[in-house]
Amino acid sequence: MRFHMNSGSDDNEIAASSTEHIRKFIFSSNAGKLEIKIPELLQGAYSFYTWPCAPVLAYFLWERRETLSGMRILELGSGTALPGILAAKCNAQVVLTDNCILPKSLAHIRKSCLANHLQPGVDIDVVGLSWGLLLNSVFRLPALDLIIAADCFYDPSVFEDIIVTVAFLLERNSDAKFIFTYQERSADWSIEALLKKWKLQALPINVNMDDLGKDSGVDLMESMGGHTIHLLEITRCEKSIPLINDL
Repeated sequence: MRFHMNSGSDDNEIAASSTEHIRKFIFSSNAGKLEIKIPELLQGAYSFYTWPCAPVLAYFLWERRETLSGMRILELGSGTALPGILAAKCNAQVVLTDNCILPKSLAHIRKSCLANHLQPGVDIDVVGLSWGLLLNSVFRLPALDLIIAADCFYDPSVFEDIIVTVAFLLERNSDAKFIFTYQERSADWSIEALLKKWKLQALPINVNMDDLGKDSGVDLMESMGGHTIHLLEITRCEKSIPLINDL
């Protein structure tokens, strides 16, 4: 049975515009390939464009696709939802989330799902959340094995809101972990003090960015456009140190 919630009052899809296009991502394996289509609005808000962190996370998940089947995954700040849709295509049970007060962003996530033959509320779920606020929508989330996010730490003003939300979810799901990609924008930005405050720990995930995506014929270093992107894992401090190379 799927998880169902009312994720916003505006369920209408965003009208097509001259700035909209479909961006395709190819994921290859010996058994074949998977194509994911992502609608983008090049002149839209942050959530309507696939930022470089999202393909990095998606290809990281793809190379561990055998572990995803049946896994209960929540994506924070989904935006165009490439990593979450990829996980759903690998037979994970996925909940995609974005800001509950931005119905157009939630509608765009649904549009991305439909472009990949995933029916919201049937094959995948789309939910409105508000970082840092423990509203009813957070308490109604299903049990989780993994939380993911691509480039959610883009603005220091929301860092603690994200950490509070992650801390709450990890407390409710003691065996879960939070894996995310982060684009380095300033050497002065840090979440270290916030992690200590909320009793969390972060570890870098040891992955060679030069090799990530190569099996699919993709040069992620080129798509990163010179940006420095990190893969990290956050868990509760009480947990033993995980095997960060495995899901």
